[in-house]
Amino acid sequence: MSTNTNNTTEAAIIADPDLPKVTITREFDAPADQVFQAHVDPEIFARWIGPNQYEVTIDRWQAATGGSYRYATGEHWFFGSFHEVLPDQHKIVQTWGYEGIPGAVSLETLTITDLPDGRCRLTTVSLVDSMEAQAMMLASGMETGVNEGYAKLDALLKS
Repeated sequence: MSTNTNNTTEAAIIADPDLPKVTITREFDAPADQVFQAHVDPEIFARWIGPNQYEVTIDRWQAATGGSYRYATGEHWFFGSFHEVLPDQHKIVQTWGYEGIPGAVSLETLTITDLPDGRCRLTTVSLVDSMEAQAMMLASGMETGVNEGYAKLDALLKS
């Protein structure tokens, strides 16, 4: 039996009190390769990202170094650029923006690390341009979207 200190159903979302940074950590009962693929394959990504009440529409998706994306969860449109997509390292560096708040773009680094027993740990570090932007990010309902999305990803990984 594997021990999961992160309770699999909840992501740890930590706002740095001194820097405009938010770190999300979550463990999955699946290998890093599968979780990475769920972040770069647009058909899989659309099935799990975001809160349960929204359908996802992908307008553009090129998950490769130098590529870009634009997608919506419900009426909320998000966009960005993939600065690095490194499958062999299970790492993605990208910008992330919300069209509802022009100019508020974060730089995100996502890494996925294999753990024993076929499990993995995902860590995303998001840097925003101010402490105010960090507070807005946390107040946006992101916790619900992150946790509901990852619960959907858990279900997909089991099927």
